[in-house]
Amino acid sequence: MPKQMTAKEAVSTYIHDGATITVGGFANGLAHPEEVMEELGLAAQAGSPKGLTLIYASGQGDSAARGLNHLAVDGLLRKVIGGHWGLAPRLGQLASDNKLAGYNLPQGTLSQLFREIAAGRPGVITHVGLGSFADPRLEGGKLNQAARDEGDFVKVIQFEGEEKLFYPSIPIDVAILRASYADTKGNCTFEREGAYAETLAQAQAAHNSGGAVIVQVERVVEYGSLDARMVRLPGIYVDAIVVAKPENHMQTYGTQYNPVLSGEIRIPMDALAPLPMGERKVIARRAAMELVPHAVTNLGIGVPEGVAAVAAEEGLEGMVLTTEVGAVGGVPAGGKDFGAAANVDCILDQPAQFDFYDGGGLDVAFLGLAQMDRHGNVNVSKFGPKITGCGGFVNITQNAKKVVYCGAFKAGGLKVQAADGRLEILQEGKVKKLVSEVEQVTFSGVYAAQHGHPVLYITERAVFELTKEGVELKEIAPGVDLQRDVLDQMDFAPIVKDVRLMDVRIFQEEPMGLKL
Repeated sequence: MPKQMTAKEAVSTYIHDGATITVGGFANGLAHPEEVMEELGLAAQAGSPKGLTLIYASGQGDSAARGLNHLAVDGLLRKVIGGHWGLAPRLGQLASDNKLAGYNLPQGTLSQLFREIAAGRPGVITHVGLGSFADPRLEGGKLNQAARDEGDFVKVIQFEGEEKLFYPSIPIDVAILRASYADTKGNCTFEREGAYAETLAQAQAAHNSGGAVIVQVERVVEYGSLDARMVRLPGIYVDAIVVAKPENHMQTYGTQYNPVLSGEIRIPMDALAPLPMGERKVIARRAAMELVPHAVTNLGIGVPEGVAAVAAEEGLEGMVLTTEVGAVGGVPAGGKDFGAAANVDCILDQPAQFDFYDGGGLDVAFLGLAQMDRHGNVNVSKFGPKITGCGGFVNITQNAKKVVYCGAFKAGGLKVQAADGRLEILQEGKVKKLVSEVEQVTFSGVYAAQHGHPVLYITERAVFELTKEGVELKEIAPGVDLQRDVLDQMDFAPIVKDVRLMDVRIFQEEPMGLKL
């Protein structure tokens, strides 16, 4: 039977020097055990534990001090294997300073790896990551010299005559997780959570590795009082239960608790407010033209989020939005609630969602365009010393039936005006985003072209398509000059054959009258 204890007691009892730990949660506090993380950071500042290995799938933090930022203590971590680093900049700084061995690997694959560890299987064998920076023939996901000294984690193998990547299982000593309620025998429910992430798989992985499972909860109730159909984590896996203070058990870092985000209730949804006219709306409008009826869709954060607003303004129905952490249907939340969704049809475990994604279940994915090169490669994961990480980007873009990248042509002060069916560039951006070679290959255009994956790159002034011959310029906006405003603002020469004008309706104030 699990013991109920404080976070301080759980840390001192179960987390010892040199242990391999995993932490549950997604993005901005969803299903994240904040109180235990805070206590682990404080214990490390006092001198113990130290030399830990941390493995996690989703980025967890508030880009400031919470989440995995608590673990940014010199000496606490020896090695970190994570899917996304951008929300924990303090941890990323330790990697940049070479004070730990840092690895960044595809989020979905890491979430699936916990199931392989739990089942005693050797690891994940997959095509995901081939040709990207996760491929050991490029970088192997290694972020710094300490990781390069540590060596490859991912291996290239031949399986049934095909090239694959192998992500090996590693034993887990401690899983630090979160649930809503636990009964006195440790059975845990998640009815007030906005995501389940890979909590079950992490618990099984630690338990079957001979390790311990610590679960942070909101409340402990009497055995037998929980609906068995709501129990997603049985007490046979749980060693310690920590009842958290309310401020350390927020549903997200933006919301203490909202039953809409946990799928307990539904609310009437007003139409999304139309986007103001500008480059973001222009890009979203052109991207929305790539939707198909009843498309199962993933929208990345940032510019791609505008596709949903355009679809609402145009009265398009049938698009099913999904989030990588597990939501199906409804409307994904943004900001500090990112990862949760309102009015969902269901919430899946994250590994199951990525099974669907990896197998080609997404009809179309709209992702951000931070940097693109002459090969059609895209970088969203590393810029200079800043470590952002790939998150689910590699899994999503490598496997969706169609990928549409959305972003402004240039960065750094770009100002445009769209009116009367034309685009005018009022002030050119200072930073080129279409470069000869991306700094890091988060998406491999070479791999996509070899496998015939349809890929578009949409900006406010030009649309490019990935072909087997290379990146081809397909459309330009009415009102822009091909040479001055497009070709001269790139660091590579695209294929130019038959360039047509983008639809003039994109650049008018009134709705386009778009039909799927």
